[in-house]
Amino acid sequence: MAHNADTEVGRLRTVVLHRPGREFMRLTPRNNTSLLFDGIPWVARAQEEHDVFAAALRERGVEVLYLADLLTEALAIPAARAELTTKVLAGNRLGETLRREVGEYLGHLDPGRLAGVLIGGLAHEELRTGSGLVYAMLDRHDFVIDPLPNLLFTRDSSVWIGDRAAVTSLAMPARRRETALTAAIYRHHPRFAGTPLLYDPGLEHLEGGDVLLLAPGVIAVGVGERTTPAGAERLARRVFSAGLAHTVLAVPVAQRRATMHLDTVCTMVDVDAVVMYPNLADSLMAYRITRREGDEPQVDEPGPFLTVASEAMGIDQLRVIDTGLDPVTAEREQWDDGNNTLAIAPRVCLAYERNVCTNAQLERAGIEVIRVPGSELGSGRGGPRCMSCPVSRDPIAGRPLSAG
Repeated sequence: MAHNADTEVGRLRTVVLHRPGREFMRLTPRNNTSLLFDGIPWVARAQEEHDVFAAALRERGVEVLYLADLLTEALAIPAARAELTTKVLAGNRLGETLRREVGEYLGHLDPGRLAGVLIGGLAHEELRTGSGLVYAMLDRHDFVIDPLPNLLFTRDSSVWIGDRAAVTSLAMPARRRETALTAAIYRHHPRFAGTPLLYDPGLEHLEGGDVLLLAPGVIAVGVGERTTPAGAERLARRVFSAGLAHTVLAVPVAQRRATMHLDTVCTMVDVDAVVMYPNLADSLMAYRITRREGDEPQVDEPGPFLTVASEAMGIDQLRVIDTGLDPVTAEREQWDDGNNTLAIAPRVCLAYERNVCTNAQLERAGIEVIRVPGSELGSGRGGPRCMSCPVSRDPIAGRPLSAG
């Protein structure tokens, strides 16, 4: 089955989501900070909110694939099972005795239960056969295999650029195993087997929340807390070599929790419009990277993001819709992912209902807003775009891949 996505706003056809499960139940006041959550979500309500989100997508004709289902199906293939078991046992944390015992435990699990452990983790008390010094010195509340609550944000571990999947390189230790699961799905699941992989977790840090497909052939990459300049440069080399882009914009983003990715301050809602945090609209800069002979990147001096992006896209002006109506509201709604919208077609997006002022601004600008709840889902600092990995979008009529 062919998959392709070359813009942020082409009609969305297929998306990968992850419904929160046992890994959310494992968040406690002791570990939520290390697992990158700002609070302890009410799990049942978070699941209800996610179900509403998925239903809203289906109602608009979007095929919803669940990552846990894809992983379970992939684990029925011996090569995928061996690959992921080896990865989860790797490293020197477990020691020889515990590594052997965990390997034996995992070896007896069916694909569904194994997927549950790889996502939800394995607690000390669940490994009743544990022995050895490492196991003895673990606190009873510690995990032998850590849970992955951030798997909710499927955007980060992979991004489709054209007909290729870029399995990213996540910066935070709590999230790095996510890409192993994603890579195994793309390599082994029958639906995706044979998909060319554009990037891999062993490369420089690059996260999907920092990658915006502004137009066919034009990609913006945020550089800040999670994505490094080296990651942006590596992606530029890869897309140039594959003929998937003629321009990459490296966009420095402040290295703060509130602005961890480019899509926390800017997302596209139309072929020529973005919703954007107003505090950054005039100050956000971009380095334009173009392809020289031999795929060597040519880096220009930085210029205003809106100007550089418009020129690369071949349009007169990139329209900006502000988050909020005043500085306090703008800051509150940016923190609550007001900018993190998911476009499912030109001028149609999903957004958290709590961002009342930003949603009203979008509607005044002619954007249809499908409101979804996010009071509990937002505790990990991510909105509808963060929670979705578009696999297939329709091309935008009249917008071919060509130099701007």
